[in-house]
Amino acid sequence: MVMKPAWLDGLMAETFFVGCGVHETRRKNEKNIFCLECCRSICPHCVSSHRSHPLLQVRRYVYHDVVRLDDLEKLIDCSYIQPYTINSAKVIFLNQRPQSRPCKGSANICFTCDRILQEPFHFCSLSCKVDHVVFQGEDLLSILYRFDESDFAFSQFEGLRMDSSDLLEEDDDQSTPDSILEDPLQFNDSSCSSHVRDNSGISRGSEVVKKKKGSGFLPGILSLSNRRKGAPHRSPLS
Repeated sequence: MVMKPAWLDGLMAETFFVGCGVHETRRKNEKNIFCLECCRSICPHCVSSHRSHPLLQVRRYVYHDVVRLDDLEKLIDCSYIQPYTINSAKVIFLNQRPQSRPCKGSANICFTCDRILQEPFHFCSLSCKVDHVVFQGEDLLSILYRFDESDFAFSQFEGLRMDSSDLLEEDDDQSTPDSILEDPLQFNDSSCSSHVRDNSGISRGSEVVKKKKGSGFLPGILSLSNRRKGAPHRSPLS
C-alpha cells in the first residue's frame, strides 16, 4: 500500500479561507490557493512567490471547501464522487460535512460517512473516497495521476480579478470574489426524501431558500400583507 502523497494529505488537511499571516495588513488576503509543491495554502498576494510552482485554486460552497472537477480530475481519479454544478462549474467537496442525523432507509449513501447521495455515486467528497481506498487496503497509485505541472501554472491566475487586481492595486470593490461559489439554494442533506433535479441534471435534497441580510422578503415575491384590497363586489339584488 502506498502512503498518501504530501500534496494530497495537505490538500485535505489544510485550512482555507482564513487570513494570511504574511499579508495580514492587505485586503482580500484569504488563503484560497493550494501550492502543490509546498503542500500548503497561500493567499493571492503570495502567488508571485510561487510563480514556478503548480497551483490549485480552492473555492467555497455553502461554507465548505470545494475544487473544480476539471482541475481535480487531472490529479486523481474522481469517479463515483458526487459533483455539484454551481455557477456553471462542476465542483467536488474536499472533505465530508457534518450531518445532523444519519440517513435511514434504503437510499443510496456514501460508502464512508453514510450521507445521502444520488445514483450512481458512492462518495460525497474526495476524502471519503481516499479513506475508503485506504481502508480497503488498496494501492493509492490506482487512483493517482502523474499530472502535468503546466496545467497548474502561475499564468492561470493572471487573468483572475481576485488575484491579479489585488496584486496590482488596492481597490474598493466589494463584489463577491470568484472563489466564492454562491448558490441561492442551500440543500438539506439530512433528509432522505423529496429529491428534485436542478438544471445540471443532478438531483439534490430538499432545499431551503437563503434570504439576504436586511431583506424582508425574497425579490419577485410580494408580501400578502402589502396587497391593497379592492372594493367588495356584491351580487345584484333580485
